[in-house]
Amino acid sequence: MSILIVDDSLVSRTFMGDLLVEVGYDDVILCESVEEAYQIIGFNDPERTANDLDLVLFDINLPGKSGIEACQEFVRHAVFCDVPVIIISGVDYLDGLDSAFAAGATDYITKPPSHTELLARVRSALRLKTEMNQRKAREADLLVLNERLAEMNRELERLSVTDSLTGLANRRSFNEYLHREWLREQRTKKPFSVIMIDIDHFKKYNDRYGHLEGDVCLQKVAWALQSALCRGGDLLARYGGEEFIAILPHTDEQGAADLAAAFHARIRELAIHHETSPVASTVTISVGIASVVPNRSLSPSQVVAMADEALYQAKQAGRNQSVIAQSSPGNEQVAR
Repeated sequence: MSILIVDDSLVSRTFMGDLLVEVGYDDVILCESVEEAYQIIGFNDPERTANDLDLVLFDINLPGKSGIEACQEFVRHAVFCDVPVIIISGVDYLDGLDSAFAAGATDYITKPPSHTELLARVRSALRLKTEMNQRKAREADLLVLNERLAEMNRELERLSVTDSLTGLANRRSFNEYLHREWLREQRTKKPFSVIMIDIDHFKKYNDRYGHLEGDVCLQKVAWALQSALCRGGDLLARYGGEEFIAILPHTDEQGAADLAAAFHARIRELAIHHETSPVASTVTISVGIASVVPNRSLSPSQVVAMADEALYQAKQAGRNQSVIAQSSPGNEQVAR
């Protein structure tokens, strides 16, 4: 443990230093002024600041900067603020102890200190420093633990709304976003579109190439579809199995149809070989589109059902194509 003694009396500081070394405190620094002490410990030089100082003993009455002034500066210092300070006071200066304690001193001893008193005060102050170090270490550990816990919570939150295979929004996230955007579009009276996408003959793909390759195919298709989205408000989710679904706020029928065409183009660019598909030699998709202006006579689930029905019609018509669903005046589902 490193102990700094600052006393302008050579006899006094030598006596205390020798006594502390004698009982086992072998790292004792002796100085006759605050300025000398500051130079040695690098008090005003961050590149040289000693951070292993455990205790300081300041004479209350020093030439130049006083012990009380030094105590005040220690309390404000970024590195030394937790270092306990013992004030050394002659009997003629006991009246100044109130100022010393107000400045941040933790204890005091009078000159000349007795062997027993000096060791008792020093040991008490060092115990305090050890406890403070342990508390700071616990606080640091707690901060690290809290940050790890926060990271885990963030990851759990991410996983709760993310499909683990594709990285897209999952069904839960889709449902929450669908209802939130539907209510928003009801207020603004803006068009609202839903696109449902299905990989054509994906079961045949899995049977031919295996489920691991099937997972890779799903990931590539998800990436291709996501790359076609241009607006931050659009959401693409994995709906289930080989089905994907997109929510397009502020998007009319033509905008949704254009995006569906972009989906088809991106999947063609992938050129994933699918030799067992009766539709094409590469992986293709079928798409169902539903576009409405949200109102109280419709629900978001009805719009999803419209897109699903349109997707069914696309499959029935031979797959690898898009079909747009329209609602009749009675909100019945019609596909074209």
